[in-house]
Amino acid sequence: MSAVMNNDLPDQASSNGSWAALRTRFEKRPELFTLCLIVALGAVVGTINPAFFQFATFVDLARSCTVTGLFALGVYVVLVAGGIDVSFTAIAAFAMYTTTKLVIVAWPAAPLLLVFLGSAACGALLGMVNGLLVHVLKAPSLIVTIGTQYLIRGLLLTYIGTVWLEELPHPMESFGKLALLEFESGHGLHAILPAFVLILLAAAVLTWWILNRTLMGKAVFAIGGSLAVAERLGYNLRAVHVFVFAYAGALAGVAGMVHVCSNRMANPFDLVGSEIDVIAAVVLGGARITGGTGTVTGTLLGVLLIVMINNLLIMAGVPSTWQRVVVGAFILVAGSLFVTRRPRA
Repeated sequence: MSAVMNNDLPDQASSNGSWAALRTRFEKRPELFTLCLIVALGAVVGTINPAFFQFATFVDLARSCTVTGLFALGVYVVLVAGGIDVSFTAIAAFAMYTTTKLVIVAWPAAPLLLVFLGSAACGALLGMVNGLLVHVLKAPSLIVTIGTQYLIRGLLLTYIGTVWLEELPHPMESFGKLALLEFESGHGLHAILPAFVLILLAAAVLTWWILNRTLMGKAVFAIGGSLAVAERLGYNLRAVHVFVFAYAGALAGVAGMVHVCSNRMANPFDLVGSEIDVIAAVVLGGARITGGTGTVTGTLLGVLLIVMINNLLIMAGVPSTWQRVVVGAFILVAGSLFVTRRPRA
């Protein structure tokens, strides 16, 4: 009996050691954990419903990730700096509706690049207001952005109501229809990979470059790691606060314009309610809610995971009412796994 128990101990120690090594690896590279969740979820859905493995499914996923991904990149930058922003959908709605209305009234033939720049500039200005309020009031960014969210939505409701803009200028409508890839599968499914997915890729590259190759990026990580230490090192806290919220606002403006072009109409309240999904995607991508850590790759993987949950669980026969349960369970697992992870230096 004693000999049998002693023989079991090495196996148990080996198992514990393997789990500890795996957990350490996930703590260092949290995006690997997110990737494992994506692969596992895809395998389960694909086993239950083989239609998941059709190319049209992956095209639909790429399309669905674009707007959420742009939002998530902005939230990720704010989160790395130790803040949180929940006003991005309101900023996106205001920027895209205002810009679209201005283009329709003043310059219907405006170049598409100018339209997107206008929406991004409008979003950046609103984001700058968030950053200045956070710095001047010394208030938690969550409280500030909840206030500006309600303020912006209130203005939209008061002066615009629920009036949709359905007749878009030709350049915007044409861009929404522009396809990188178009094909028809053997099952008669017509799949289109829209050109606007390139905007998400460009934004991801730009975000990575800013955070990893510029002094501003180093300041963002430093402030998110420790505000007191960053202040002693001489970082300009106001500049960083204004930048991260302005950048998030600019990406929100771009996301709003992509949403308008893809849906070929501007509804000022279309994006309301997606805040939790976006923040969940960033957290599942490995960014700590307290700041100082995270990667662009992890953020994009988190977006893909959330989009898969929201769009593909139905293919596996899971009722849509269970989507939140699955997301919550994944967040709890990720939180318990990364709770001991230290912020990036």
